[in-house]
Amino acid sequence: MDTTKLNCVIIGASHAGANCALELRKQGWLGAIYLVDADEYLPYHRPPLSKDYLSIEDVETSSFKPLFAKERYLEENITLKLGVSVIKVDEKQKSVALSTGEILDYDKLVLATGASAIIPPIEGISACKKVRVLRNAVDALQIQQDFKTSANKEVVIIGGGYIGLETAASLKKMGGDITVLEREERILARVAPLELANYFQELHTANGVEIYTGTSVVKIEEKETSIEIKCSNGKVYSADVLIVGTGVKPNTLLAEEIGAEIDNGIKVDANLHTSVKDVYAIGDVAQFYHPKYEAWMRLESVQNAVDQAKIVAANVVGEAQQYSAIPWFWSDQFHVKLQMVGLSKGYTNLVVRTEADKEDCFSIWYFKNDDLIAVDAVNNGKAFVLGGKFIKNNTLVDPIKIADHTIPFKPNNLIKTETNAH
Repeated sequence: MDTTKLNCVIIGASHAGANCALELRKQGWLGAIYLVDADEYLPYHRPPLSKDYLSIEDVETSSFKPLFAKERYLEENITLKLGVSVIKVDEKQKSVALSTGEILDYDKLVLATGASAIIPPIEGISACKKVRVLRNAVDALQIQQDFKTSANKEVVIIGGGYIGLETAASLKKMGGDITVLEREERILARVAPLELANYFQELHTANGVEIYTGTSVVKIEEKETSIEIKCSNGKVYSADVLIVGTGVKPNTLLAEEIGAEIDNGIKVDANLHTSVKDVYAIGDVAQFYHPKYEAWMRLESVQNAVDQAKIVAANVVGEAQQYSAIPWFWSDQFHVKLQMVGLSKGYTNLVVRTEADKEDCFSIWYFKNDDLIAVDAVNNGKAFVLGGKFIKNNTLVDPIKIADHTIPFKPNNLIKTETNAH
């Protein structure tokens, strides 16, 4: 396909969008590439927002590490439209109207619009000017400013998911008095098994973070010098800094307006193409079918964003490719690095392996019948890498051998043999 005179517009310049722009050039797109985002900063790494950035004494815009140097976009002739909002997409005219008044024509359109923080319907929350979420650089700067200027360094975090816990760990390192309120009966209720949740509960408690589960916030009131948080059990908490980490919702509005199929995100086929001609969707906003896990899903991870960017770039230039990458994620909290590969939902059996010679080093292996479907590794890079290879190659692994820490962590030692496979 001759792309010399064609235009590709990418809306959203986070990991998915920025990588897609570079991948298009790498895979032979010769026409114009426009990368549009309402965020004014050069596309930057997002995961450190809740990890490293909050632990920096004086976080500034220079602290945000760019995904690619500005010169790279210039070298690849990629036009950046940053600090610019998209007003409308016209799928019939194949054009994108910007807040600057400019109209961009497109031959191919990629929606990498990501997701926004969910603000729960708590009484008084919309009137409270000091409620913070953590999705972008501006959010991180606001939280840091609130924290630095607070009198007592009292922080309340609503939500005990990974973002909430990472933020708690980062601000605790900075000397904060941290309280986490989780409405479910345990932290990480939707994303981790009880064994892993209990470990992180104990980790945070040991480091001085107060975690209260089964605790629903019913009212928030902004006082002169603090924020009052009232809960359904009658408890009242006071905070200088209030952060909400109760999940995200995909940014589907533009896709809805052009008639794309929506179902917990923008629905795409195996080529990441939406139901609208010449329009693709990638990253946090895309709802796709995973052949390995035989399920529709929407994943919020850097790996998913980057891998989908490569696949969609190939499809845009005319080289048909389907998406089937094994997902992986990570979380840093205090001295612990959690690495997760695969998806554990639907597991029928799990095995915990503890490394006897190392402190705080273990892994959880999830099986669906005989198939290994996921591994969670705590301070154990070897288990993460090995588990990923086993899942990708559909290797039949022996749960009994995995559980036995006296058996060395080598591939051939852990595979099911013919004699024990029956």
